[in-house]
Amino acid sequence: MTARDQRAVAANLSTLDRLLPVWIGAAMLTGLLAGRWVPGLGPALDAVAIDGISLPIAVGLLVMMYPVLAKVRYDRLDAVTGDRRLMLSSLLLNWVLGPALMFALAWVLLPDLPEYRTGLIIVGLARCIAMVIIWNDLACGDREAAAVLVALNSVFQVLAFAGLGWFYLSVLPGWLGLPQAGLDVSAWQIGKSVLIFLGVPLVAGYLTRKFGERARGREWYESRFLPRIGPVALYGLLFTIVVLFALQGGQITSRPLDVARIALPLLAYFAIMWAGAFALGKAIGLNYARSATLSFTAAGNNFELAIAVAIGTFGVTSGQALAGVVGPLIEVPVLVALVYVSLAARRWFNSNPHEVEHVRTS
Repeated sequence: MTARDQRAVAANLSTLDRLLPVWIGAAMLTGLLAGRWVPGLGPALDAVAIDGISLPIAVGLLVMMYPVLAKVRYDRLDAVTGDRRLMLSSLLLNWVLGPALMFALAWVLLPDLPEYRTGLIIVGLARCIAMVIIWNDLACGDREAAAVLVALNSVFQVLAFAGLGWFYLSVLPGWLGLPQAGLDVSAWQIGKSVLIFLGVPLVAGYLTRKFGERARGREWYESRFLPRIGPVALYGLLFTIVVLFALQGGQITSRPLDVARIALPLLAYFAIMWAGAFALGKAIGLNYARSATLSFTAAGNNFELAIAVAIGTFGVTSGQALAGVVGPLIEVPVLVALVYVSLAARRWFNSNPHEVEHVRTS
């Protein structure tokens, strides 16, 4: 995309879109300061939970995901499921390379910090099924592909999470002569996360499109209705970030050296997974939109599940829980930056520079 084309696209974006990094930075800072300086805010937010699921975070994620999933053209999903290159690459990246990479980084960079190391390995096993939807949309990725890959990750998460946790925390360290750890997690705990954070907004988005198109037609639905609800996704994102940072503002600001140690392998992980997936998409002949989708679904993680498992197994004040909390605090700014890297990299693909897949909040 030329500079002229970029300026033309930017002119069509809302103020919320154009200044997105500013709003996200402000949301992070607001959450941190509120959690650190407003007495009792963190515990009060943490107490608003249903069956171990944080209600404020759940509300934010659902509001964030619904508009994006309402944009998906569900009648085109068969074109995605038939793309074996995309499907097999996603499975390989998410369920073979991703956990193995996090295991290696955790042991290499945190050999003296077993609690944080275990927490990071749990983060690596929890593949993203929520926030990746909006990163993909911001990067003009393939919405239908994102819906399919997230659903695929959800199925594998229910089937494989506990087994992979046992393998990476107990079996593999034993083979290598390293200290071992255990993981206590039920299939229901994983399935509950999938049902709430993917099932609810997916069903809502599908029904909205089905009945909206039936009542007024596709032209009205996509040109009139979707632009009205589009900005709601970013409002949900900003709300989620404020709540997330407020919940852990005290821990983060009071233990900066620990956070820095945990952040190092996370930064390496997000960069390697995203860049490797993007390069793989290009190498196997995927177009830009599907390469971007492959990259963000490979790099993102299900922080809600990782934190819940760490707290349930090791306790709320454990180092494992802190590592889980630091995960999304690093992931948010890094993947926002990668959205812009991804958009700039579109020129590497043989596509019409004047063709924009979609306007980000339309």
